[in-house]
Amino acid sequence: MSEKFSSHYDVVGSFLRPNKLKHAKEDLANGKIDQANYEEILKKEIKRVVEKQAKIGLKDATDGEFGRSWWHLDFMAGFNGVRSYDYEQSYKFHGEKTRTDNVELGGRIEYNPDHPFFAQFEYLKGIVPEKIVAKQTIPSPTLFFRDDRSKNYSRYYANWEEFLEGLAVAYRKTIQHFYDLGCRYLQLDDTTWAYLISKLNETTGEERDKYLTLAKDSVFVINKMLEKLPADMTIATHICRGNFKSTYLFSGSYDVIAPYLSLLNYDELFLEYDDERSGSFDALKDIWNDRSNVKIILGLVTSKVPTLEDPAKLKEQVKAATKFVPLENLGLSTQCGFASTEEGNKLTEDEQWAKVKLVVDTAKEIWK
Repeated sequence: MSEKFSSHYDVVGSFLRPNKLKHAKEDLANGKIDQANYEEILKKEIKRVVEKQAKIGLKDATDGEFGRSWWHLDFMAGFNGVRSYDYEQSYKFHGEKTRTDNVELGGRIEYNPDHPFFAQFEYLKGIVPEKIVAKQTIPSPTLFFRDDRSKNYSRYYANWEEFLEGLAVAYRKTIQHFYDLGCRYLQLDDTTWAYLISKLNETTGEERDKYLTLAKDSVFVINKMLEKLPADMTIATHICRGNFKSTYLFSGSYDVIAPYLSLLNYDELFLEYDDERSGSFDALKDIWNDRSNVKIILGLVTSKVPTLEDPAKLKEQVKAATKFVPLENLGLSTQCGFASTEEGNKLTEDEQWAKVKLVVDTAKEIWK
């Protein structure tokens, strides 16, 4: 059995869509090119972004999420028993309005052996340079708990507990299929924990108890999903506060959810620590919880604005985090992806790559 993938530096996964790809998508929508032409352009742009990641010095590479419109909805819609629909309302980002797409249960959620993300991963696996690990990113199952996505669960399940079991199994089978295709590094992106930070800090009494139950359900479904998966597969999560056109959804320290994060059986946790919304490092001790096999990846380099962080300050921040977590169990990354949706954040491709290079170069100096 090979060792698990591990690195002290990484990025969260999504990259700005290049203009050539944006124009191709417009041309496809306007009937100027067909699907085959679009797919050809898409694959060329994915190959280019993979080669760029390797050239900068990352040990793993994603496809930039170029084949998606949304970081989460495209994947969720690929399950059997899930359907897309118009939510008729925008998601509540600060200062920006999103499109109104959403998904909901249209039956019992089931693993789909023809999920389109499998073919996307196969292409990625086939083009990564030698010694570069193909990294797959997907949304956490907890995203089904929000925005009315499972409000009609009682039509298809005897009770909520049966739904949680079914959701976990659908995800586990899907992750196993990625493994069978050669995936050894998979990351689940999760905004639900940041949502819970806000709700647990805002509510009291019975209403707060509702969100505590959601936290417990989140731990249950995640750990159930992770049961019996191959031991040589690295499975990470990114705890995200929202990312759309350089804006955010949630704020607050990890303190209130730290006890729950400490129970998650992930190999790595990517945590956002790029500004004052993130709180202090104090919660790291409880999140890490003396688990020698768990790595905490500090998202100290923001993906939202082009200004480059001071490498000396980044080194000081990592050193400060060692008060709570040993250096060998820490890593450095961007705080989030550069384009969680196809619209992307407000910076250029060159500025994006300067951020990635800063992560790699700084980390190499810290973990010599």
